[in-house]
Amino acid sequence: HIPETLDIASQRTRSKQQTNKQNQKPKNKIMSNLTMRPVLPSRGVAKVKNVLSGDTVVLLGKPSSPNAKAPEVVFTFERVTAPRMASKANSNLDEPAAFPAREWLRNQVVGKSVSFETRKQGATAGDRVYGLLFLTNPSDGSQLNLAVDSVRHGFATPKVFGLDNDSSSDKKNSGSAADDGDASASIDDYESQLQTAFQEAKQQKVGMHSDVPLVRQLKNAGDDFQTLTLVEQTKKLCTKATLKVVIEYVFDGSRYRVLVVDDQLNPAGLQYASFTLLLAGVSSPRLGNTRLNPPTNTEPFAEEAKQFVEVRLLHRELEVTLHGTDKSGVCAVGTVHHPKGNIAVELLKNGFARMSDWSVRMMSPMDVPALRIAENGAKRTNTGVWHAYQPPQISGASQIIGTVVEVVTGDTLSILPNGVPYDSEERLKKISLASVRAPRVGNARVGREDEAYSHECKDRLRVLTVGKSVKVTVHYEREIPIGGKTEKRQFGTFAVGKREDIGEVLITEGLAITQRHRDDDERSPRYDELVAAEALAKAAKKGIHSEKEYAVRKPIDLMDPKKAKSYSGSLMRSGSVKAVVEYVFNGSRCKLLVPGENCNIMFAPANIRVPQPSPNPGSKAAGKPAEPFGDASKRHARLTILQRTVEITCTGVTMGGVITGDIFVGSGAQRRDYSMELVAGGLATVDQRKIDYGEAPQSMIDAQLAAQKNKTGIWSIEPKVVEAPETATATATAPKPTGASTTIRLSEICSGNHFFYHVVGDDSTKVVEGSMKTFTANNGTDGAPIDAKVGNAVAALFDDGNGKSWYRAKIVEKPEGQKVRVLFLDHGNVATVPLATHLRPLDVALGPDRIPPVAKEAELALTLVRPISDDEGIDAARMLQSLAWGKNLTAKTFGEIEGKTQLALAEEDTASSTSINEQLIAAGLARVVKSQAVKSLATKIHRGNAVVELAAELNVAQEAAKKLRAGMWRYGDIGDEDEE
Repeated sequence: HIPETLDIASQRTRSKQQTNKQNQKPKNKIMSNLTMRPVLPSRGVAKVKNVLSGDTVVLLGKPSSPNAKAPEVVFTFERVTAPRMASKANSNLDEPAAFPAREWLRNQVVGKSVSFETRKQGATAGDRVYGLLFLTNPSDGSQLNLAVDSVRHGFATPKVFGLDNDSSSDKKNSGSAADDGDASASIDDYESQLQTAFQEAKQQKVGMHSDVPLVRQLKNAGDDFQTLTLVEQTKKLCTKATLKVVIEYVFDGSRYRVLVVDDQLNPAGLQYASFTLLLAGVSSPRLGNTRLNPPTNTEPFAEEAKQFVEVRLLHRELEVTLHGTDKSGVCAVGTVHHPKGNIAVELLKNGFARMSDWSVRMMSPMDVPALRIAENGAKRTNTGVWHAYQPPQISGASQIIGTVVEVVTGDTLSILPNGVPYDSEERLKKISLASVRAPRVGNARVGREDEAYSHECKDRLRVLTVGKSVKVTVHYEREIPIGGKTEKRQFGTFAVGKREDIGEVLITEGLAITQRHRDDDERSPRYDELVAAEALAKAAKKGIHSEKEYAVRKPIDLMDPKKAKSYSGSLMRSGSVKAVVEYVFNGSRCKLLVPGENCNIMFAPANIRVPQPSPNPGSKAAGKPAEPFGDASKRHARLTILQRTVEITCTGVTMGGVITGDIFVGSGAQRRDYSMELVAGGLATVDQRKIDYGEAPQSMIDAQLAAQKNKTGIWSIEPKVVEAPETATATATAPKPTGASTTIRLSEICSGNHFFYHVVGDDSTKVVEGSMKTFTANNGTDGAPIDAKVGNAVAALFDDGNGKSWYRAKIVEKPEGQKVRVLFLDHGNVATVPLATHLRPLDVALGPDRIPPVAKEAELALTLVRPISDDEGIDAARMLQSLAWGKNLTAKTFGEIEGKTQLALAEEDTASSTSINEQLIAAGLARVVKSQAVKSLATKIHRGNAVVELAAELNVAQEAAKKLRAGMWRYGDIGDEDEE
């Protein structure tokens, strides 16, 4: 603890001063406030605040009230003069021995009590007082005349004066002091002592009388040297990286002008360097400046903080550790080492400063806790600048225990508190890490790039927290602007398992930094630990502190249908792969990141269908209303697979570019089929087509039957019958089981083995056509604005020769310009139509989810043909047209691949048993798929032997075509490199 200063102990002396007859009140003989005339007693005791030169000091008086500023008096030795100190007026150059003279007197009296005798006093508060100072010798109690002793050491000289004239003048000016019978010595005796001391100094050649007296050249930071150079030289030359300085001036509680007196810096030419020192770790209130335009006001407690420091540090020789410079590079930042304590701690303890985060980061982590404890104590007792402080008010519980559902950003998480049912997104609490700032993920819509390590930080936080139980201690709340609104966000410390602070883990690994708070902002109670962790990460050059160039890793986006189809084969061949669920759209459809392939894909389980959830809050596009249990299914996905590492097996890809397959959650004994989980919980249904084709696993069908029996989830609601327009019900004709025959007619040929067909005898064609005629009659043939998004169902205008009419269609491609490419759902043909005139929204009752497309997409089973752009591809399409177009065909079903039914076709009215598949292969215009594809298809259907039998028949025809060198075989075997 640094002791308080002693008050001035002025003693009243006997006065023989003549009183004014008109004013009978005696003059006050103690130091008064400087706003009044400073009348000192003839004798007294005061404390020396600082020393201006070898013959002038500043005496500190007693304040008139406890809250008033202590008065000060400039006191100069009578009848002596000391060399002039360096200043701008004399080019920063001392007169000989000026600095040793000041230092001798400073060491003698600063902070000590001295006795004074006044000889001359001015008439105004700003005038200085002339007289004698005496220092008591603690050993014998004798009084040492400092003026005489200063002359004896060669640090001052007596003034030349005439005894008669000067003495008479002194008698007039000195007032009661001249008549005081208890004066320590007469003027003549005092002059005699000065002359004797002067002669002794000259004989001994001391001080200014030496052969080479010290002439100091003062150097100022910024003009004569750079502050950073001083910091570096101190760490290089000074013992323990500390230098000796004298606090020359106090600007405020945390800013001082400092003079270097350490001779260890003499080789660097920095002895007697003057610079501004900012006290590390704290920031005191600032004093006002009337010279600025506009002038600034003094902040509360600025005067008190300045006085607090002056009585403890001013003109003391202390050691300072320099940590660095401020942002401008002009001021040094350092710690002052006082023998009796830490001035920064004392300032904080008394409420005269706040902690300064930017300078705290320069300090040793071991020195910071004492500062934080002192500041918290001042806050708790509302001391000083914290007189109006109130602890932050937390809305709700200050401690939350729950499960992390989602990592929103690298420092923000969504938590489901324990005991709270997850029946709405509003049940989740969004909480950010206190005093932690993670790199921000970019936003392509506003042109903002990803910050370095933003994805790594978010992924690390995901691994540490998602799906795990966390304990959150909330410390403060803030209003966060989001768009045009604000959101009240809580900030706290997250503890997971043995890790007491997840934010510290991120900072230690160099994936995040500590938040730069304003001085009066609330922060984490572990802020100092976070700063220390960041210092370690910087020293180790981890993550964002690394000097290496950040390598941006951008995954390949395979959510575009064209790219998805191109790369789907690679994913299918990879078998079981690890993936991370980045986003869920509904209970089954999600966006995945496949780290092994460095790609993003859209994925959905192959065998199930989930109900449609509500549109996302804030979505601009008008979505369809939620189906029963659609939101519950999506919430289950968010709680179960969102941001989890899952295992997927890819088996196909849809026309919209969605990869389909199986998805598994968990590992080891906890590994489970997510599709099975949804079906058993009544949150999804098994795709009826998969059941009809025999592709759905029996275990999944059994799980659905159990859910139906128990009326779980969607099975708890009685199904509603949806009537089509004109009271007719349009239903899709269910595909026949594998191997069964169906009579069909082709409605569109896309290539030599790809086509659309209608089932003969299916009345749904007539129903849909009638409904669309009514739609045309009601809406006319003018276009209307639509949501032109790929995959959306719309009404498209088409002229079949009998006039324009609206038909059901789906947008399959949106090229540049004002046109889109659509697929007519009930016929299979594709057309490019103008967006503004040939499209309009389709009634909900006519949507493909209510009335399935009449035209079914199919392929000739187990056949491959050349693209339509090749001559042989055109020949294959023409042969298929000649064999099948306009005829009733018998079709045998062999399952489904990528949404296309696999068929074997034969003419209905012919006795020949040769299929069209076999005829195309025999003509050399198609070839059989590889045996691996045959086995894959055989494992997916109930009667796999039927696929094997068909493959055998087609291979016989292919061998015959090779021998005859027909079609594509005319040049021999085409080999495996041929494009399939």
